[in-house]
Amino acid sequence: MSEDSSPAVQTSVDLSCPLSPSSSPTKTVTDEVQKDQTPQVPPRTRTPQTLEDAHQSNQPDSQPALPARRVIQSRLDSLDDCSDDYEDPDLFYPGAHRINAPDRDMSLQVPGQAKGQRSSLYSDDDQLDDDDDDPTLWPDGGVGSLQGSVYLPNTGRLTPATKDDSSQLAAVIKMGWLDKNPPQGALYYQRRWVKLDVDYLRYFDNDKDVYSKGIISTAFVTNVTSVGELKFEVVTNNRTFIFRAESEVERNEWVTVLQDCTRGRHPYSTMNPGSPLSPDCQGYLELRGLRSKLYTAVASDKVFLYKNIEDYRIGVGITSIEMNVGNVKDSDRRGFDLTTPYRIFSFIAESEQLREQWVNAMRNAIDDALSNSEVAERIWAEPSNNLCADCEAPQPEWAAINLCVLVCKRCAGEHRGLGPSISKVRSLKMDRKVWTEELIQVFLLLGNERVNSFWAANVPPSEALEPSSCSEERRRFITNKYRHGKYRKYHPLFRNQTELNNALCINVQCSDVLETLSLIFCGADVNCSTGMSSWPTPLSLANAHSQSLQAELISHNLNTELPRSEMDEDKLKHYTPPRCVSHNGFLFKTASMARAITERKGKDEFSRRWCTVNDGTFSYYESDKNSNPNGALKASEIVCLAVDAPERHGYEHTFELYSGSERLYLFGTDDPDSHKEWVKSIAKSFIPATAEPLLKLTFERIGRLKCKDGLNLQTSKLGWFALVGSTLHAYLEDSQGEEIHLRKLNELSIQQDNEVLVLVERGRTLYIEGERKLDFSGWCAAIQAAAGSGGDTLSQQQLTETDIPVIVHSCIGYITRCGLTSEGIYRKSGVQSRVTALFERFRRDARSLRLREGEHQVDDVSNTLKRFFRELEEGLFTSEGAGTWLSAAALQDESKKISQYQLLLNRLPCVNKATLQALINHLYCVQRFSDLNQMNLHNLAIVFGPTLFQSDGKDFTAGRAIEDLIQHYTSIFEVDEQQLKKQLEEITVIIKVRKGLDTTLPSTEPGGHFICTVYLEEKKETAEQHVKIPGSMTAAELTCEVLDRRNIQVKDKEYWNCWEVSDKEEMERPLHYQERVLPTLHSFGTDSHLLIKKHLAMEAMMLYLASKADASKHGMMKFREERSILGRPSGSFHDRYFVLNSNSLRMYKEVRVRLKRFTRNKCDFLVCSCPIPSRALHYVSVSLSICQSNRTERDWPVKNLKVYMGIKKKVRPPTCWGLTVVFEGKKQEKQERQQWYLCCDSLSEMREWYATFLSIQYDGNVWPQDGLQQTRVSRVLPDTRHGNVSLIPLRGSENEMRNSVAAFSQDPLAVSEPTNHWE
Repeated sequence: MSEDSSPAVQTSVDLSCPLSPSSSPTKTVTDEVQKDQTPQVPPRTRTPQTLEDAHQSNQPDSQPALPARRVIQSRLDSLDDCSDDYEDPDLFYPGAHRINAPDRDMSLQVPGQAKGQRSSLYSDDDQLDDDDDDPTLWPDGGVGSLQGSVYLPNTGRLTPATKDDSSQLAAVIKMGWLDKNPPQGALYYQRRWVKLDVDYLRYFDNDKDVYSKGIISTAFVTNVTSVGELKFEVVTNNRTFIFRAESEVERNEWVTVLQDCTRGRHPYSTMNPGSPLSPDCQGYLELRGLRSKLYTAVASDKVFLYKNIEDYRIGVGITSIEMNVGNVKDSDRRGFDLTTPYRIFSFIAESEQLREQWVNAMRNAIDDALSNSEVAERIWAEPSNNLCADCEAPQPEWAAINLCVLVCKRCAGEHRGLGPSISKVRSLKMDRKVWTEELIQVFLLLGNERVNSFWAANVPPSEALEPSSCSEERRRFITNKYRHGKYRKYHPLFRNQTELNNALCINVQCSDVLETLSLIFCGADVNCSTGMSSWPTPLSLANAHSQSLQAELISHNLNTELPRSEMDEDKLKHYTPPRCVSHNGFLFKTASMARAITERKGKDEFSRRWCTVNDGTFSYYESDKNSNPNGALKASEIVCLAVDAPERHGYEHTFELYSGSERLYLFGTDDPDSHKEWVKSIAKSFIPATAEPLLKLTFERIGRLKCKDGLNLQTSKLGWFALVGSTLHAYLEDSQGEEIHLRKLNELSIQQDNEVLVLVERGRTLYIEGERKLDFSGWCAAIQAAAGSGGDTLSQQQLTETDIPVIVHSCIGYITRCGLTSEGIYRKSGVQSRVTALFERFRRDARSLRLREGEHQVDDVSNTLKRFFRELEEGLFTSEGAGTWLSAAALQDESKKISQYQLLLNRLPCVNKATLQALINHLYCVQRFSDLNQMNLHNLAIVFGPTLFQSDGKDFTAGRAIEDLIQHYTSIFEVDEQQLKKQLEEITVIIKVRKGLDTTLPSTEPGGHFICTVYLEEKKETAEQHVKIPGSMTAAELTCEVLDRRNIQVKDKEYWNCWEVSDKEEMERPLHYQERVLPTLHSFGTDSHLLIKKHLAMEAMMLYLASKADASKHGMMKFREERSILGRPSGSFHDRYFVLNSNSLRMYKEVRVRLKRFTRNKCDFLVCSCPIPSRALHYVSVSLSICQSNRTERDWPVKNLKVYMGIKKKVRPPTCWGLTVVFEGKKQEKQERQQWYLCCDSLSEMREWYATFLSIQYDGNVWPQDGLQQTRVSRVLPDTRHGNVSLIPLRGSENEMRNSVAAFSQDPLAVSEPTNHWE
């Protein structure tokens, strides 16, 4: 009865040497190591890599556990080509050339075929054939006649294998002699030498063989059980192998070991390109001398042979070849030889192309076998070392050991081109001797990311490499980076040789290796004299101070050629040694986190740790007895230190440390003195000397951030910031310290797209950038909280630049615009729920709330203002001073009373004083219009007396004080009478416009002002400017006003202009620099706005005008009216001839031109009645005049025309270069307005027409001779005193036009590239 569960007859190929089986008992592993003569190969460990090539559809569904590398896919033969019924000669038949261990140094002869011995064509799984002498079994000549087979040549030698080769035994778990039963029910067993390792069960003819007769993958073994007497079976998915031991004990040992080895191992059911089991190359190869092919797989550093693809799928093979002793050579067109010290395998591929793939795969396997991945895996443990320092290709296997960068194979080739004096290139896997423990630690400490912070600090995006970059790009980049040092971060001491050397000698005594690298490659001499006889060089000095990593770096750069380029001349700076800070003690620490702490941490979440700050490193240990820290943070890695509020966590006093690697560390203690000392010591260790004054502050948060200011938006500066209360202290690069009062900001916002915190204050905008999400989110939350209202006193409110609370400023401005005519203002009650909601919104963030008509009711706003003063802690007059104010109100002498009020006013805190003046000014204006609102002096006093003095209102003393302040406002507050008059005139205009009593243009005298919203560069809310427009203001003055607010300097050849933009008509017009702005505002539609941006075509226009003899132009353009004479929409565009001169623009439907051609004695006149395109006239060498008989179709005076760039798409213009022309005039005492469209054939033609229009309308004065600079110097700056009340912003719908924002000056947040119709 057969013991094989396979449905088909199984055959295999014998790769063993046909030696007689030994009769010795089963050996132990120890004995076998001593006696076995099999050459051994050292073990190696390899990490699987991701595969890239897809497997073909006929690849196996499962496979044995093989290490992975890139796949070179070979075509698989059809399964029909590898039937189980074939009978092939043995791969290593006794007649074949082979190398036996004792005879390796002898020339091998081909012996004759052994009689009486069966062919090992059959595997152990096949039925043995007794007819060994059957002449029909072999072809004539026997095996020796096979030419070019895998058998060894008739003569030749092979290099002996080394005796210490241990690959076969390194992972062996058990080995010994076993009897193996062949399939098909054979009655006798065959003696086999069996070895078991973690991956395979192998069996051999004898214990001297190198290559097995069969291998069984342990991953595919499903069961191992004892059966019968001394026997056990090894069961796979569709195969059963029966072995017999010599004793019961031996049998049980084999079963136990096999069960332990195979338990829990699961083969992959499918093959995927990303599977770690996928081989590098697989497919059928023919072995010379066989009648069929073997399925071959190259995986990592081995080659596996299988009888067919089915065996490959079930993990049952013939043998594996270790490639650390192999060599691959081409033999013929499709053939190649794999030579080992024991066999020569002669393979034949299906094509030359496939042969190349097989050869490359096997040579790569040899490289892998000879390499050592231990160093690579250790260095790759640093995450940034997993990408090439130059092109970011994954898994770099090469290093420039003196430059401390890891690079990929392609970049390594370019590094070699620099020469060893610049870049010393070594392999992570093959150059084992160079990789000392110190050098490995240097690469782990620095990592590609930190090293590139020096080497690649200034790489333009256009020059950066990618993994796909070509060789030329790599060569250029690497040469610039390392030979010229083009992208490096220059040390502050660059070009100061003495100080550089001094700094190097100081720095090698501490552990900052990156600083040493920076010093060396910015010019420090590694062979300089230290001035100490005992340690004359930096290298000896580093060794003396036990700084082995510093010594390692220096030793590799003793003869390095430094980068040649130099930066611009700069001031020489003296080297400041790192600040020496030392502190230690116990702290309680939680596990580090990758996200912000949002919940309270209890004491049970903290662990007690011994912590130290020393030599620029903060370390924490399990206890004070341990010498190895649990973790450490370099001072350079700490980016932020935050001090928590007391009792926020289980421990009363805690602080947070943020690292550059996006980790947060929380430490705590119950001792306030210890907490204070730790915060001081850690801050001192990482804050540079340039920002040392920050350490004297009682900060809540301190650290470094990158930022830009409004004067330079191109490059970021490194800044050191400390948050103290509502003040942000900052020390930027190359600048003195400054303070930013967060509650006085005009705007505070976060741009989520690019993670920028925007702080807008008067005359300046600061952009704080988030390099790291974790600490940046903490800064944003802390700054936003500090910028909000911090309490109930006046000084804790969000303030304007004039120290008035924003809530007061907003409410007063809104009521001035919308409520002065409201009857009973301040006496009528609003809706309580709306008042409460509005009040709470102001308390949360008054700066972000804008009161709008229609959205907010006047009475709700007025009651919100009263509620604010009534609930104000300490009151407007302060709790100590309120009584003296009431006493002053009782004085009978008016002059003494006024003097006393002035005295008390000056005693108030500045915020209280400014707020009181703003409120009394507002109430004074309200009572001046009492005929409209019925709120006279006495009524206002009744309302505001108890409110401001926070009294019950039972007596009128408080009211009398308020009445006195309003009545004697000009005397007590020393107000400028003219300024007050101007303010009242402005309010009058507001009231008249709102009531529709006066639609005429406001006066251009002082007081006749409008508030207009102007945009800078583009229309968006963050780019708004609310500007007061006097009647006399010109476009140039408005432009200068906006640029001054933004602190934008006008450079030479820059033409900043004020533009009128109509969104509905899709057109725009640059206002002439002398043009008055107010008339333009008056003629605005609701869909128009003013925009300040550069006029990109102005220079070209002026050059064109300078080249012309006279200001006139004529030519063809395409014409279309907005509406026809009958009022209907006109049709499409038509060609028309236009003549523009100093008086008019004329249009001709059909032009008859006279071409005057001069000959030697006469001139000829040619008359043409067809239109001639204007572009053709440039090429006609004749003079042209229009016949007098031509009649104009239309004629318009130039002075009455407004010319806009752009045509709305709705009219379908034939070209994109169009002009919209508007004519405004009077016809029979009625206002007449016409609009039509002109299309040009080119951009330059459109510019020329527009330039001619502009020149004629303004008599050639297109642009000021001295540019805008003279206008900026000569213009009168606007008065920003509180007395100027904002008027109507002219933008948006009619309601929005009436809804102004009170003189609120807001800087734009960004200056974008201008876009207009000139491009």
